[in-house]
Amino acid sequence: MKAQARKPFDQSTIPNDLCPIATEYSVLKTGDWRAERPEVDRSKCVKCATCWVYCPTQCIVERETWFEANLEICKGCGVCANECPHHAITMVEEQED
Repeated sequence: MKAQARKPFDQSTIPNDLCPIATEYSVLKTGDWRAERPEVDRSKCVKCATCWVYCPTQCIVERETWFEANLEICKGCGVCANECPHHAITMVEEQED
């Protein structure tokens, strides 16, 4: 067997305070960076589940007589509003607190 040309990298030579990126765990949900959110007109929703089928993040949750988005997960892409055959979902711009 042929020997390595270089010695293996020695990690003990790296300073402890070099680049402390990603050392603390933080939760980032897709809903944290949303620019628009879906709002459901409950009088138009017939629970056809088209929004649920097409949602790329699967944030649509079923209620007793309608569907709505879990805003912690919803990224505001608008697919649900575009696919709703009854036009029950509209995208509303987020307001800063």
